[in-house]
Amino acid sequence: MWMLPGQNQSWVSEFILLGFSRDPTTNRTLFVAFLFLYLSSVLGNVLIVILIRLDTHLHTPMYFFLCILSLIDMAYLTTTVPQMLVHLLTPSQTITFAGCWLQMYVFGAFGVTECTFFVVMAYDRYVAICHPLRYTVILSWGLCTRLAAGTLACGFFISLIHTFLTMRLPYCGPNVVNHYFCEGPSVRSLACKDTYVIETVDLVISVFLIVTPLCVILASYVHIALAILKIKSIRGRFKAFSTCASHLTVVTFFYAPAIYIYMRPSSSYSPERDKLISLFYNVFTALLNPVVYSLRNKDIKEAFLKVMGHGRVAR
Repeated sequence: MWMLPGQNQSWVSEFILLGFSRDPTTNRTLFVAFLFLYLSSVLGNVLIVILIRLDTHLHTPMYFFLCILSLIDMAYLTTTVPQMLVHLLTPSQTITFAGCWLQMYVFGAFGVTECTFFVVMAYDRYVAICHPLRYTVILSWGLCTRLAAGTLACGFFISLIHTFLTMRLPYCGPNVVNHYFCEGPSVRSLACKDTYVIETVDLVISVFLIVTPLCVILASYVHIALAILKIKSIRGRFKAFSTCASHLTVVTFFYAPAIYIYMRPSSSYSPERDKLISLFYNVFTALLNPVVYSLRNKDIKEAFLKVMGHGRVAR
């Protein structure tokens, strides 16, 4: 902490991230577990990007969006986990005020980007199933690029508002954040000022960024379900459903914990529970995405076999 000249109040210049445990043995065990999860997530997402890049059969809007999702997941994960791994092995668990500001901003930016990007992926499935003959016409490469760039710009702009409102609060002690990274609600709970107005603004932003996209996704899948029911072939119905099941799975695992963290009353704030829930949409979702999309996707499996030198698999 540091003292403002001519004032009797100290102000925080750094935060201490409490993490999961103070026991060195437990921390070493957690280090091995989270390192494995992190490397597995990065490897899985890198593999998907490489396969989509190398196999020309995967150069379609659907796989373009899947490639972007993998890149977002890797950036999202790398914002928090490497620092957490360092803190698990070192006695010092501090992060500067500026570092906390930056981590919160970048984490929020990629989180919002992924939140809105799921809407883009749902739109892709809607066009593919409800308007299959016009799929490549509607989802031109120009539109795909603009949609990806637009979600990224939205993420970094909205996160700037959230981070600015949180970090402009006065923090005069304590400076111990009961979390493994600088997440908005956890840091804001340390402010030495009433946060009702900022929490209200944050709630409005969260409703806009979570509820609105979720409603759009649900609406698109209502139309998709109606279109699938019109397919006479059982095999055709199964194929159409399977292309949507992966997306619905990752959407559920991402939105459910995010809704709890950012839309529940501040009175129900529980640091220990929040840390565990944050792991789902930060760590496990990034690992789940490549697993779900690779195991349930015939094209990805065939591309992997081709890259591994097994030759072209008959389609």
